[in-house]
This record gives sequence, structure tokens and C-alpha cells, in this order.
Amino acid sequence: MAKILVTMPDEFLSRVDGLASNEQRTRSELIREALRTYMRRTTVQQVQKAEDNAKILEHLLG
Repeated sequence: MAKILVTMPDEFLSRVDGLASNEQRTRSELIREALRTYMRRTTVQQVQKAEDNAKILEHLLG
């Protein structure tokens, strides 16, 4: 597994660590899950936008 370096404000990191502790997870596990969620949401939004654009195009051409 690759390692990366991420810079963030100390206060934000404290909040991340607090959440990880409350959920009994490591910091890395919490950040990986947050990124997975972000990527899924972004993909869904892109698909929805493409579908909306297709409907607009159909309406304009129809």
C-alpha cells in the first residue's frame, strides 16, 4: 500500500483524530472512507448531470 503526505491545519487534524477515535478506527481508515464516499458522490453527480444534459438536448432537438 502506498503512503502519501497530506498537509492540513492542526485544528482540522484534531477533529479527524477525534472522529477516528470515536469510531475506533485509524486516521487512515477514516480518510480512506471519506475519499471513497466523495468519489462515489462525484460519480453519481456526473452521471446525473450527463442525463440532465441529454434531456435538455432532446428537448431542443425534438
